[in-house]
Amino acid sequence: MVELKTDTSIDAMYETGQVVGQALTAVHKAAEVGVSLLELDEVAREVLRGAGAASPFLGYRPSFAPTPFPAVICASVNDAIVHGIPTGYRLRDGDLVSIDCGAELGGWAGDSAISFTVGRARPADVRLIETAERALAAGIGAAVVGNRIGDIAHAIGSVCRTAGYGIPDGFGGHGIGRKMHEDPGVPNEGRPGRGMPLRHGMVLAIEPMVIASGRDGYHAAPDGWTLCTNDGSRAAHAEHTVAITDAGPRILTAR
Repeated sequence: MVELKTDTSIDAMYETGQVVGQALTAVHKAAEVGVSLLELDEVAREVLRGAGAASPFLGYRPSFAPTPFPAVICASVNDAIVHGIPTGYRLRDGDLVSIDCGAELGGWAGDSAISFTVGRARPADVRLIETAERALAAGIGAAVVGNRIGDIAHAIGSVCRTAGYGIPDGFGGHGIGRKMHEDPGVPNEGRPGRGMPLRHGMVLAIEPMVIASGRDGYHAAPDGWTLCTNDGSRAAHAEHTVAITDAGPRILTAR
């Protein structure tokens, strides 16, 4: 069931989204060569603590997971697509890093992700990240009253496929509100004009994921959480929590 949020609720979700944005900004700033993923997780924890917010990631255990998630960010490096568990791994020059972060504040959730490079960036990585961001912008642009879920999916998929990149099958965005994951699902590829109609008050986490090689395959790492490309190619991830309103899409996790 999809819960339509009131304008007051959307304003409250914006406050939560700002905490998520602050956490991602702080993590990005701290991400330098030699810094560990665990240290980045602590940076995000400090932002959440300072805002009086909780983490919807910490302790989360969906049906596929062998263990509860142990951190407040997902930190996915190079060939890791999403759901990377922060470890003692220390960032190296040229790494491509995707950070996903959520927050819960006042009974509402927010969810957002960024990708960036550390040290000297490979031009191919810059193009990959830029494409993920363009796909996100296209998806947000399609998130208007009167469109359908398929229009968002088509907008995202068209940008990714035109650039020659792969899209991991079965993973995409989702509704969000009182919980981090709510109905409806938001695929990263699909046919326009299909799926649930978009209405004022729907709030979606829109999150394209792209694989550099153009292949769609992935596998779970031994930790049971991290999804990695099958061919070792690099991946990028971008995400915003977006409210659909009569005035147009409103980004609640803007940084």
